[in-house]
Amino acid sequence: MSTMLKLLAAAAGVGLLAVGAGTAQADPVGPPTFRPLAGVGSDTTQGVMNALSNAITINGNKVIGSYDAVGSPTIATQAGTACQAVARPNGSGAGRTALLNSLGAANGCLQFSRSSSLNTTPSSPGLTYIPYAVDAVTYAITPGSALPRTLTLVDLHGIYTCDPNYVGTAPSYSIHPLLPQAGSGTRSFWESTVGIADADVVSGKYPCISDTKGGKPIEEHDGRVLDDTSIAPFSIAQYIAQGAGTLADLRGSAVLGSIGGTPSLLLNTGSAATREVYNVIPSTQVGVAPYSTVFVGAGSAICQQSSVIKSYGFGLDANCGDTSKTSG
Repeated sequence: MSTMLKLLAAAAGVGLLAVGAGTAQADPVGPPTFRPLAGVGSDTTQGVMNALSNAITINGNKVIGSYDAVGSPTIATQAGTACQAVARPNGSGAGRTALLNSLGAANGCLQFSRSSSLNTTPSSPGLTYIPYAVDAVTYAITPGSALPRTLTLVDLHGIYTCDPNYVGTAPSYSIHPLLPQAGSGTRSFWESTVGIADADVVSGKYPCISDTKGGKPIEEHDGRVLDDTSIAPFSIAQYIAQGAGTLADLRGSAVLGSIGGTPSLLLNTGSAATREVYNVIPSTQVGVAPYSTVFVGAGSAICQQSSVIKSYGFGLDANCGDTSKTSG
């Protein structure tokens, strides 16, 4: 991953005006009410994309409308009648589905989705996953947890496969591994990291795992769900940004553990479970403005906003703007 983490060279200008990122808000506010590029999806990247939507303009006008994963049940994304009550998608998978549904209906309601995981499963129409930053995920526990502050991937596999040597025996497990809600990119990335399949989680093969708390789905990067017997994945970028006050602080009493002894609070540059984060657009639009101007290539508007990206805890990505990852 080392080449991915090199700083991007200063990109050439593309006629864009960039202003200060300011404080991110839940959904777009201010003119124009509807932006040419409306997007939904990942909770992990909503904060940085909200900030980028404020920082990037073309001819003085904001062009990105980024809608949070959680909020009102519906959102209005474009002026068309079909776009006035779009169900709010929560998570990378739900964002991808909503984008594909909009493209299939040709209603123009959504132009991109946010994703913290890569999904190249064939789709129609084809999608292109464009990376722009680097994140990492580690585990979170409470200060009173009996779990060590350093675990290996083998340890984490044992915990998330309900090995009694790690979690105790049913029905009163001593350790309760948690996962975010279905459709979360962090969920799928963490499952891959610890070596389990989501189908096995859903089927109940690992009965010590829970993705709900108090009867409600667990939202990713919310440390308030933790108690002294639980463990959950947590984005390092989110933890940094929440601690700095850039995002609302939902950490609760959560502290980050280290995987294999690698410190967890570096700017994602030395973390063990590193991932790119993406904006997903229709493959047919890669060469078409404003998609190309905003998303595509190292000189794109987003890739020029290195200070905004870093202020939300993410590392810079040497592959920013790359268009080689597609779903067909």
